[in-house]
Amino acid sequence: MSTPLVATNSRVKEARKLSRRSVRTERRLFLADGPKAVEGALSVAGCVVEVFATPSALEQYADLLATATVTLVDERALASLSDSVSPAGVVAVCRHIDAPLTHVINASPRLLAICADVRDPGNAGTVIRTADAAGADAVVLAGQSVDAYNPKTVRSTVGSLFHLPFAVEPDPATAVRAAQARGLTVLAADGAGEVDLFDADLAGPTAWLFGNEAWGLPTELAALADHRVAIPIHGRAESLNLSTAAAVCLYASARAQRSR
Repeated sequence: MSTPLVATNSRVKEARKLSRRSVRTERRLFLADGPKAVEGALSVAGCVVEVFATPSALEQYADLLATATVTLVDERALASLSDSVSPAGVVAVCRHIDAPLTHVINASPRLLAICADVRDPGNAGTVIRTADAAGADAVVLAGQSVDAYNPKTVRSTVGSLFHLPFAVEPDPATAVRAAQARGLTVLAADGAGEVDLFDADLAGPTAWLFGNEAWGLPTELAALADHRVAIPIHGRAESLNLSTAAAVCLYASARAQRSR
């Protein structure tokens, strides 16, 4: 077994630079931290460039890493590549995997999630994970949404980032119009919506439009949707947070589409 690299090693230092969005964007590389993320990355052909692992992690995840190119690093070097409080001992350097919006739309999705200006990495990652669980076909991160390759976003998807296509689109309105042009009904999740979620027709191809955690959807963007849909609040809570609302809406669509 080779001697593990230390934190000051040039390869480790170069990989560590991927914690910065500007470097990730320039190099079109990112870090996938932990066994679930690495497993997901390894399932995508050509995604993984290199895997860094501690000797103990290499032993623990031997089956997972059997076909990977693994570079051994010591505990301190691995910790420098991870933003987790308790690193699992394995981090992969990966190529960006987002697809053009046209590719995602032209695949004729039946269930699509469009996130407009979603800023929190945990929320964005949870929406991606929920979309995956609900059987959605793709996710679009639009506008000023958080970087999909932010380490916290990647970790909060728990591998789902690698399970379904996603696109990055600077203009949310472009994403909405593209979905409509492909025959999807765009539903804006809006607490002031004119349609009750449980009265909505969700059986057909649908794109859900979700807004920012703090201020929701801009009026002009919500107006582009075919309908604004409200989740009924039966108790005293003022509202639902973004990721919970997304889960309710996506699963309502999944149920309706599978009941046809």
